[in-house]
Amino acid sequence: MCFVDLEKAFDRVPQGALWGVPREYGVSDPLIRAVRSLYDRCQSLVRIGGNKSELFPVRVGLCHGCPLSPILFIIFMDRISRRSQGVEGVRFGDLRIRSLLFADDVVLLAPSDRDLQLSLDRFAAECKAAGMRISTSKSESMVLNRKRVECTLRVGDDILPQVEEFKYLGVLFTSEGRMEREIDRRIGAASAVMRTLHGSVVVKRELSRKAKLSIYLWS
Repeated sequence: MCFVDLEKAFDRVPQGALWGVPREYGVSDPLIRAVRSLYDRCQSLVRIGGNKSELFPVRVGLCHGCPLSPILFIIFMDRISRRSQGVEGVRFGDLRIRSLLFADDVVLLAPSDRDLQLSLDRFAAECKAAGMRISTSKSESMVLNRKRVECTLRVGDDILPQVEEFKYLGVLFTSEGRMEREIDRRIGAASAVMRTLHGSVVVKRELSRKAKLSIYLWS
């Protein structure tokens, strides 16, 4: 598996290439034009000390804080993922999964290092064509196997580091495929919360029993 990090993902989306993507998902042209109008009027300036530059149009990147931005980014990255498919992926039950995408967190999956390199090559090519860039210093590979297996992945001339563990979406994955450390970590975190609750809620006499039970149930 390959954990791919994208450089400044939200800030690198080219707006010129963005507006054709919603149409592929069935979004109507009037709605696309309405959303695009928000970006066409977007301007920025540079301030150094007390001096400000002239306003200039912003043609790259998604608007920070806008509730539409995550949706636009998701469909933009989904198209990159769909266009870069070509390997079989890893079987999970009746499914074959080639990649996992959550916002700008990307994981590529393949049954062999050869297929994984092919998947990475295609993904990197589609990212480059779409104006995105892979950070080779932050992207890493990991092989799920009880024994140490070398997996040399490249993006261009750069070799990605191979790791024995990686935290993805808050979950610690290890090359051995064991979850004991992650389970222990979660038990420890839950115990810390319970100790905090005991010290800040249970011992307080001014709180009724009903209030204490409500806090415990909701937590």
